[in-house]
Amino acid sequence: MKLEEALETVLHSYQAYYTIKRNDGQTDFPADFSALAEFHSHSEQYFLVKAAKVADIDSNEYVFFALVPRLTKEKVRELSELAWSEGLRRVKAGSGHRSSDVSLIILCSTADDEAMAQIKKMRKYKSYFFTIYGWSHFRLFARVVDYKTSVCNRMGGNIKKLFEGIKI
Repeated sequence: MKLEEALETVLHSYQAYYTIKRNDGQTDFPADFSALAEFHSHSEQYFLVKAAKVADIDSNEYVFFALVPRLTKEKVRELSELAWSEGLRRVKAGSGHRSSDVSLIILCSTADDEAMAQIKKMRKYKSYFFTIYGWSHFRLFARVVDYKTSVCNRMGGNIKKLFEGIKI
């Protein structure tokens, strides 16, 4: 299966809950990424009546998709830093903000062992005003399409579960 076909399959699984933006040169994210999926959730908590609002809660997730023919340690570092900075740029931390997670999904044909080991160790976290205004976690997942193997960081376990149901 080619990388573009794999991307289409993955994007199809995200399209029910996420807003998908493809990189056509006119989008507001770097050319290193093929697509971006955004999820926004807003909820409110009340005490007995709506006039007695207790809290507004906003949760967001930004998922960046990258297609790489050969994944190296340097490419993992470069894409991770770029996705993290782009994701944090979109965060609007404030009194109603709970969390804004940034995820990077890399689809590649082959990968170095060093790159796979680096992915497992990758950790990024940011709290806003000592978590009073929320936090951000970084999820990283890579799928070697030719060998049907995958690896994720500690926070990316839920992405790995999602990919178990996707046939790529």
